[in-house]
Amino acid sequence: MWIQKELCLAARQRGFHLITDEIVAAVSAIQTVQIGLLHLFIQHTSAGLTLNENADPTVRQDFERVMNHLVVEDAPYYRHTFEGSDDLPAHLKSSLMGTSLILPISKGRLNLGTWQGIYLCEFRNHGGPRRLVATIQGE
Repeated sequence: MWIQKELCLAARQRGFHLITDEIVAAVSAIQTVQIGLLHLFIQHTSAGLTLNENADPTVRQDFERVMNHLVVEDAPYYRHTFEGSDDLPAHLKSSLMGTSLILPISKGRLNLGTWQGIYLCEFRNHGGPRRLVATIQGE
């Protein structure tokens, strides 16, 4: 079976946001799958997705600090600056973090580790709502 659904996440402030519960609620077909995969794809070049720590919010804060250290704003050699000082860094961060995840589904649930959660990585100061495509393959 194949199922595909597009969803829209509300705008969030810049940072790393835990969205696991929001994804599971929006993609209720997960509950019908005994064994399969959920592919998540974010349709933006200035945001990303990753899987990491779901319990301690300081991990997400540290992700933001590290990414801002690795990819600085206002570097004098940037040429793509028309949309603001956070735009090119957002594109670079999106490529570094990635725009998709493939997650296992087992017995109607995402089969994540005990401390794993899905992050929306918002790299723009005012990124707006974010569109995702969720595709399930399974039985």
